[in-house]
Amino acid sequence: MKLKELFEGIKYTLIKGDIETEINDIAYDSRKAKDGVLFMAIPGSVVDGHDYIKDAIKNGAKVILISKDIEISEDVTVIKVEDTRKILSKLSMRLFRYPQSKLKTIAITGTKGKTTTSFMIKRILEEAGYKCGLIGTTGVYIGDKVYPAKNTTPESYETIRYMDEMVKKKMDFMVMEVSSQALKYDRVNDIIFDFGIFTNLTQDHIGENEHPNMEDYILSKAKLFNQCNHGIFNIDDNHFYDMVQGGDASINTYGYDERADLRVKDIKLLRDKRFIGIELTTDGLVKDTFKISSPGKFSSYNALAAILTTHMLGIDDKFIKEALADFHVKGRVEPVHVSDDFTLLIDYAHNGVSTESILSTIRDYDPGRIVTIFGCGGNRSKDRRYEMGEMAGKYSDFCIITEDNNRYEEFDDIAKDILVGMHKTNCEYIIIPDRKEAIKYAIVNGKKGDIIMLIGKGHEDYKEIKGKRYPFDERVVIKEILDEIKK
Repeated sequence: MKLKELFEGIKYTLIKGDIETEINDIAYDSRKAKDGVLFMAIPGSVVDGHDYIKDAIKNGAKVILISKDIEISEDVTVIKVEDTRKILSKLSMRLFRYPQSKLKTIAITGTKGKTTTSFMIKRILEEAGYKCGLIGTTGVYIGDKVYPAKNTTPESYETIRYMDEMVKKKMDFMVMEVSSQALKYDRVNDIIFDFGIFTNLTQDHIGENEHPNMEDYILSKAKLFNQCNHGIFNIDDNHFYDMVQGGDASINTYGYDERADLRVKDIKLLRDKRFIGIELTTDGLVKDTFKISSPGKFSSYNALAAILTTHMLGIDDKFIKEALADFHVKGRVEPVHVSDDFTLLIDYAHNGVSTESILSTIRDYDPGRIVTIFGCGGNRSKDRRYEMGEMAGKYSDFCIITEDNNRYEEFDDIAKDILVGMHKTNCEYIIIPDRKEAIKYAIVNGKKGDIIMLIGKGHEDYKEIKGKRYPFDERVVIKEILDEIKK
């Protein structure tokens, strides 16, 4: 595609060079720059692409896009625009010839529940016979391929390139987690979604490197509903009205509130040897009973969002039922069968709030004991360690403190911080530094009726120590342990 065609309808200034130059790809990382690739100098909070222009040219780039006044003496084409980040999305759409027009698209935003809700929807659509790609926290899923994720929502170029791959693989749907950062920094600017889902809003992402205040967080999230056709909202959330005000999307709601379009009529907790979850009876747009293989009231909200969205897409209730009754997300309250006497669940809870949420939920199932295996990451906030130690101690009957991603810190120093919180409770505990040995101890000493919670790493398949990542998939490790016990 010629530069002239790529920039058609976009306001720009040709500083120097040839607008007829042929372009076959875009890069904003100078290491990926080469001849035929448009290098875009994008300013970031940590790194400014303008500082790497010389590297890009050295690697072969012949066309440079800038948004700052900068002298480039080399014999290359230079184009200037007002905002390179915003333009990245537009140019990527044009380069990949608007793949969104060939997919049904569903976006999910909110503080919690995005990952589980997205996988619920994907599972339902596939049960109904459709092909569905997914972009989110745990990776990008396109058919049999899984790509690792650096962010919940990738940069606009990557997102649009993934969409193009989905089209080529003949996907029918794309489900996507959309973070507040992605909305704030224009990563999904030029995508019009068919459906947008709002789960909930808490203060988890207010801080120096995220949102300066709640108002900024709310405004960022609410942007989604100006770029989708149909809005699906949790009516019970305190910020429901913040999300629907001023949006262009149609409004459909779910929740426990009697005004919701899809509401809960009854909920029951279910647990047997190989199942832990809920039974959900709904009223409103869908009057039926669903068995959900994910525990707790918060799972009912995720399920309601998935049920309402897929119902509005015309999916038969029988497919929704079949999918939700046999549904799990890697590392999100994920059951791993080790014994008929007790239950083991893997979860990504890795701070005080998420630890309290999952353990208090499990407490509702009246287990014989809650045994929690956890650690905390190195080179991270000590407050997180104090809080996680306190919440684990508050809701558990027994804790096993072990390694997580120690990074460049010593495990003993991390454990001391965890104990600051743990000692505020009366919970019994043991310290076993090696995570595999900690898991083995819990399994060997498991008692009838126990629920063992293995928290902190979730979907991760590595442990990070002294700058190196070592393979550590907890499912694989548990299988190894069971094989060792049998010998």
